[in-house]
Amino acid sequence: MISIGEIQKLKIKRSTSFGVYLTDLEGKNRNEEILLPKREVPKNLKAGDTIEVFIYRDSEDRLIATTRRPKITLGEVGLLRVKDITKIGAFLDWGLEKDLLLPFKEQTMKLIKGKKYLVGLYVDKSDRLCATMKIKDFLRTDSPYKENDWVKGTIYSINEDMGAFVAVDNKYHGMIPKKELIGVYAPGEEVELRVTKVREDGRLELSLRDKSYLQIDKDAERILEKIKEKGGFLPLNDNSSPEEIKKQLNMSKSSFKKAVGRLLKERKIRFEKKGIRLS
Repeated sequence: MISIGEIQKLKIKRSTSFGVYLTDLEGKNRNEEILLPKREVPKNLKAGDTIEVFIYRDSEDRLIATTRRPKITLGEVGLLRVKDITKIGAFLDWGLEKDLLLPFKEQTMKLIKGKKYLVGLYVDKSDRLCATMKIKDFLRTDSPYKENDWVKGTIYSINEDMGAFVAVDNKYHGMIPKKELIGVYAPGEEVELRVTKVREDGRLELSLRDKSYLQIDKDAERILEKIKEKGGFLPLNDNSSPEEIKKQLNMSKSSFKKAVGRLLKERKIRFEKKGIRLS
């Protein structure tokens, strides 16, 4: 069987002046033939030989074979650049002669010509290959990663209440919870992330921060709680001894300074001569 959108091995059935016609290796459907244009036919191939090709539709909507490799195949996800935006949708560069259509109904945000977006490849109701930005169902849950592994992914959607949804390796389900989404990000951005949890369903919870940042968060929270206990003022600062800091907060002076730096940056505290006060 010859399948659209897939790379497969086919057999040369016959040659013509404008190319060769291919058929499936089993020859189950003798009437099913696909043209491989002459310009793409390797030298010295003859009837009966096999060749690996990709099947798609040409500009006249005819099934055709190519020896070129597209950037994504059926069911896969990849970052593709917008070449043009028209009345029917956007056209993407996927490495073939004919650009790939991303219909308006399959877009999840306003696109900008020249930028790359994460899309999946599917076959529409008219048996044509199209792109979609709705890639959730394309992603898998069988990643090889475990907690604290560092991974690369592409943000494909952001929910203000939940966080950012990420395609890890452009293959696997991942999410950056809202509390871990530090900074300003947008769909299409590629990021490096740390796996904080592998859920029972195989989906990955991710963070943009190293583990040390998590400890700084905890230390900062402890300092805030202590200041509140003391009525809004804590008699500790950079000049306090490690022993005094350890006694009051149960943390090292180094950890104290890092956490205080975070709180100062966030303007939650201010320094006074003899200590720290809530802002």
